[in-house]
Amino acid sequence: MKKWIDGARPRTLPAAIAPVLVGTSLIGRTSVAFNWLNAVLALLVSLLLQIGVNYANDYSDGIRGTDEVRVGPVRLTASGLATPRAVRNAAFLTFFLAAVCGGVLALRTSLLLIIVGAIAILAAWGYTGTSKPYGYMGFGDISVFIFFGVVATMGSYFAQSEVVSASALLISIPMGALACAILSINNLRDRPKDAEVGKKTVAVRLGDRRARILFLGLLIIAHLASIAALFISPWVLLTLLPLPLTFSIAKSVLRGAVGIELIPLLGKIGRLQMLFALLLTLAFII
Repeated sequence: MKKWIDGARPRTLPAAIAPVLVGTSLIGRTSVAFNWLNAVLALLVSLLLQIGVNYANDYSDGIRGTDEVRVGPVRLTASGLATPRAVRNAAFLTFFLAAVCGGVLALRTSLLLIIVGAIAILAAWGYTGTSKPYGYMGFGDISVFIFFGVVATMGSYFAQSEVVSASALLISIPMGALACAILSINNLRDRPKDAEVGKKTVAVRLGDRRARILFLGLLIIAHLASIAALFISPWVLLTLLPLPLTFSIAKSVLRGAVGIELIPLLGKIGRLQMLFALLLTLAFII
């Protein structure tokens, strides 16, 4: 069981939890009654999609040989800890469970969520799982921003209010930016190997220095977008409290941390995203 937990890459899960927490808490600024069941279903969908895409990437990169020489989280397929078929089936099972939870949520709110969910699952598999995976062409960051930023945040708010909100769109930006920051660290860590095997991530396309500058830009966007939500609540200024952590992470990246030196930063960015989510949640419910 431990290998499957490790293969799910727990350090990436804050990227699934944070947007749901923020989108759900925004309901506190409205007169709509909070619905616990819808909130739990939205969280399960987000978590299951994140775990599913982690297994799917493990399977697809493993059978392509992309993960043969890697640092970082355990790779089930490439390491031989599980057969490719078992990892693929784990991904399919997780996506199926996400679809079930999403289907129940759609029946309780709007059937449009079924379409959104289907697109999200296709995007999760298409990241590395097709003959022409878009993750190998440098479009993974855009997908992460959309699905683990905009869709997860706005979808969680919609699950409570059944309304598409400009405020929810705004607060989805820091969530998406920080989710992309997690991916950016992964891509920086794997950049030399990715370049060798033809995986043209954003880090490979930009080169080392510009990829680090882009990472810094993502952190800045997260802070600026949060401050821009002052019209929702003045308490969003609480998101300035994690600035020391932001500076610490940025300093490590800009100083040229590479390989295994970048691994601890994944946990730090996950904590930063959760801090943002908790502080925004507090701001919206005060």
